[in-house]
Amino acid sequence: MANTHTSKIELNVELDENRVPEKLHWTAADGGISNEEAKAMMLAVWDAKAKETLRIDLWTKDMPVDEMKQFFHQTLVEMSNTFHRATQDEKMTATMKDFCDYFAEKLELKQK
Repeated sequence: MANTHTSKIELNVELDENRVPEKLHWTAADGGISNEEAKAMMLAVWDAKAKETLRIDLWTKDMPVDEMKQFFHQTLVEMSNTFHRATQDEKMTATMKDFCDYFAEKLELKQK
């Protein structure tokens, strides 16, 4: 029998009196992350039974709009990369990356 390992990722959300996130912290011990602060997060989970994506999108009330735009752009780029790794679909990956470039151009984001 193969040895198995369980990895834990923990998210902590501090809410104000209206249940709006004020602080986000995350821990991933296997990745060397311990109680690191974040201003925004997106988590997507595939529900295989319902054949649908479940999402948790959170950001703190002090997250600057310009950083949110950059966060979305970088997330879209990484989703394109993940899509390619998962499907090896070169044509659709290129289309997705074209959209990422368009998105950055329209928001006047400086790309790395």
